[in-house]
Amino acid sequence: MFRVPNAAGTFEITSTPEPPLSTDDGILIGRMTFEKVFSGGLEGTSTVHMTYARTPVETSAGYVAVERVIGSLGGREGSFVVLHTGLSTGDAQSLALTIVPDSGTHALQGIAGSMTIEVVDGIHEYTVDYALPES
Repeated sequence: MFRVPNAAGTFEITSTPEPPLSTDDGILIGRMTFEKVFSGGLEGTSTVHMTYARTPVETSAGYVAVERVIGSLGGREGSFVVLHTGLSTGDAQSLALTIVPDSGTHALQGIAGSMTIEVVDGIHEYTVDYALPES
């Protein structure tokens, strides 16, 4: 049986740009690495590996990223992987963050769910909606 909790809090983030993969025809394919420190319902750290595309149209872009989170979620220690998919076009933006199936380790083995991220007044906030097997 699964329980479906939710964890929320904030995180600090630092970024490291990497050399672009391509700049042909005004389309930039770039890479970044991010380090995060989470506090709140999720206590821990993560590394994010992002690849993104920027177009000549300033409001159009997209990215994919893989993030490995290591720490304590709801008092259970372990790690899991989050897949990011983000798009921006004009005024519309979408962002999906999904926990990769079977990526949980140790006490987070069997985790399933998703995350949301918002930046409010310069503060990065997260929510993790997840399910875990009963211990």
